[in-house]
Amino acid sequence: MALLLATPALLLPDIAKGSSQIVMLMAMLAGFLTFAEYYSRSPSIVEFRDAAPFNRLRFTALFATVFMLSLITKGKTDPTTITNALTSIGLILGNAIDFPYSPVRLVVLMLPSSASDEVVTAVRTSAGLSYLISLVAMTAFLILVRVLNWPSRQGAFNVWINLPLFDPTAGGDVLVRLRRDARFNIALGFLLPFFIPAVVKMAADLIHPITLENPQTLIWTMSAWAFLPASMIMRGIAMGKIADMVEEKRRRTYANAVEDGGMLPA
Repeated sequence: MALLLATPALLLPDIAKGSSQIVMLMAMLAGFLTFAEYYSRSPSIVEFRDAAPFNRLRFTALFATVFMLSLITKGKTDPTTITNALTSIGLILGNAIDFPYSPVRLVVLMLPSSASDEVVTAVRTSAGLSYLISLVAMTAFLILVRVLNWPSRQGAFNVWINLPLFDPTAGGDVLVRLRRDARFNIALGFLLPFFIPAVVKMAADLIHPITLENPQTLIWTMSAWAFLPASMIMRGIAMGKIADMVEEKRRRTYANAVEDGGMLPA
């Protein structure tokens, strides 16, 4: 996590001294919090802590997005073969997805009318590459769930450790609540790439419009725009899988109770 937050500041040239100090402080804080979370017995807020590789996949997707966007931005002043290749891939993807009412088109329209052509191209390129990474991450996780039977292959699933914010005793059927949360996360994840630019555009009349001219602002904004919806969809898929496991557990319990001639559990 520390390396993730420090990556743009380490790769990009001409970073102000004050900004670099703030970034390093935030990087050390994030590293400490992550270390404390994973090495403590009691969970706090991190979900699926012991259900690898869910969090590893999300971190890899976010790190790849930030790292590649940083390389693209660095390539504007210090071009290399890698930066040119990533820029070309992002530009091709961005132009391909930039059709009416698409997420990329909405992100471009989010920019103020005074934005230069260079900024518009940078946003379109970053949006195309970050969107591709998010799609790859979601596809990989779907394969883990449907083909590799995540998280059953990891052994018993501990709800308290992996879902610390989910209270099974809060009321209502646990299975219904899990399925409702799964549907809500997936639906919101699909809507966020469209919803975020629309909200920013509507709020531009009340607050200072976003310009994305600062390289770090561009990197983190586009990374969050692509990663947050993908992360929510992955969480929805995970919650749906947990609901399936609970349903299967109940079915086996009922079947065993009937075979033993006992009473069905309430």
